[in-house]
This record gives sequence, C-alpha cells and structure tokens, in this order.
Amino acid sequence: MAIVNNHPEETREALLKTDPKLSTKEVVLDDKYAAVASEASIQTTKSGLEANQHEVTILETREEALEFLKNLIPKGSSVNNDHSTTLEEIGFIEYLKNATEWDNIHAQILAEKDSVKQIELRRTKGVTVNYYLSSADAITENGVIVRSDYTRTRVEAWNSGAGKLIIVAGTNKIVKNEQEANDRVYNYVLKLESARVRLAYKIPTSNVANYSIIKGGNPFNPKRVHVIFIKESLGF
Repeated sequence: MAIVNNHPEETREALLKTDPKLSTKEVVLDDKYAAVASEASIQTTKSGLEANQHEVTILETREEALEFLKNLIPKGSSVNNDHSTTLEEIGFIEYLKNATEWDNIHAQILAEKDSVKQIELRRTKGVTVNYYLSSADAITENGVIVRSDYTRTRVEAWNSGAGKLIIVAGTNKIVKNEQEANDRVYNYVLKLESARVRLAYKIPTSNVANYSIIKGGNPFNPKRVHVIFIKESLGF
C-alpha cells in the first residue's frame, strides 16, 4: 500500500524551504536532532524503555510501521490520535480516514461542529479510548519519554484514561538524557512546530505550555505504553 501524507507541506523538509523564518535562516536548527540514531543507541534505548516496563518494537521503514499498526490494533477497538507529523508521514492518518475495523473517535470529534461539544468530546471519549496514538518529542537512552504541547490536546491522554498508548517515533527522537531532551524540545521541536502553526493556523508561534514526561510504567498495568521506533528521520 502506497504511503499518503495528507500534509506534505508541514514536513521538516518543506518548512525549511517555505517558512519565512526558517528559509531565511532567521531561525536556525541544530541538524543533529534530525539524524537517525546509531544501532547501539537504539538498542540502549530499547533496553531503557523495557526496564521501565514499556513495550518496544523496532522497524526499518514507515511502510512496515503502517502495516504493523494495522495489525496491532484489534478490530472493534476505539481509537484516537493527536496531531503528529510522524503519523502523517507513515500514512496512518490517511489510512484511518477510511478504516472501518475500528471505532474512530478522532473522526467523531472533528465531525462535531459545536465547539463546546467538541471540547467535551475531547475531554471524555477522546482520552478514554482503547488505543491512543501519538509521537514523542524526545526519548532518552534510559527510557524517559517526553512530549510537549501548546493546547494540551497532545498530552491529555498520555497519563489519563487511554487503555494503550502507542508512541510512533523515528529514531531521530532518541537523545542521551533528560537535559538533551529538554534542549531538543526548546531549541529544535518548538522552532519547527512554530513554523507549522504559522502555516496551518496563521498564528506567529507555538509554545511549550504543556510538558509531559513518562519516566516509568505502572507496575499494575505493565506495557501500557508501546513505543514503535522506525529507523528513519520522521517528524520534528
């Protein structure tokens, strides 16, 4: 199945060419955060995540990742996702549009045009799904997972009622430690996300208003978090 990205204009490569701040070098990115991790670093991170009671799958390509997700989520499950350039790039968002095997809560939320009712749906059904799909801004080699957000919609299901949290990430998200994770968020992710919101929402910048960290799993519900690494540079 061919990979379809609904928003190719919002990828890192596209924003570097079109955003007025990035394209003119007014804002400069550290390219080390776009580089895929070494095999040794990937395996160290896998061990760190597993020691923290998370499940880990390592795949070679985005095509493999899409097929893996299609087979991972049981039929009839309720599914939701936050905005993720990575999920767009692997074709999952496009696939989800026409998927009939799951209860697509994200589609129900977007179909609600009353803003008050939509917010309530996000707060209730949106965070209590069987499977919530997301990405990460950084994952440390000792298994700490970091996600930031402006409006809270990306982090509210992480520590809330979602049955399973599926985090899909390119290995470019791997960093050495929490200090480097913080640097990646503020000096790389925020710059690219600000470029994306300038394009998508016509606002001048994004903001790290919410910052979620998962340092370990629940001993009474191990492997609730499943990290799927792809050996490609994906997302921000």
